Amino acid sequence: MRRGEQLLVVGYTAVFIGYLSVWLPGPAVGLQFLGFEIGEWIKFLGVRGSRNLFYLPPITLGLLLALWTVSWPRRWQTWAMRGVAVAVSLLAFPAIEAILGEPPSEWLLRLLLIGLVVFVALLGRVLHRWPQVAAWLMLALSLIGVLLPTWRYLTLRPYLTDVLGVPIGIGLGVWLNGAGHLLVTAVTAAKLRRRQLS
Repeated sequence: MRRGEQLLVVGYTAVFIGYLSVWLPGPAVGLQFLGFEIGEWIKFLGVRGSRNLFYLPPITLGLLLALWTVSWPRRWQTWAMRGVAVAVSLLAFPAIEAILGEPPSEWLLRLLLIGLVVFVALLGRVLHRWPQVAAWLMLALSLIGVLLPTWRYLTLRPYLTDVLGVPIGIGLGVWLNGAGHLLVTAVTAAKLRRRQLS
């Protein structure tokens, strides 16, 4: 495995671990929320709409993994990684109670994005003809994965500080998500630059 591919694996791993790590380091254990919990928790504070941005990391990671495999040969490992991509994206799957009891604006976008991961995973071979397009998509997705969830968390911090009555920091999960997506951005940008120079 080449160095660039190794760095991509490190980036993907950081995003995955970051989503399963503390994003909101609250004042007590019961008020410390992991990446996959924070989107659900803040709805009880009346935060709606853009809370879906907290569900982006597993979706961007799933899409990145699926796009990563478009240049791989046809073999079982390729399909196994595409299966992992779909499985990771399912971390953003809304609860059945949400689908039955909340307006579609709270969960429909997530379902559509998970469907997009499945679509890209199944049609990865079609993108094999356009590796440049896949690389540009990876670059865009890695930037989206770092910018939108981080921006949403940082804009929500002052409100959470007021609600909880204590200063709220930035959890390890936010940092790992950002670092992982930025590493994928850097590796992909370097790959695109090399192709343009050659």
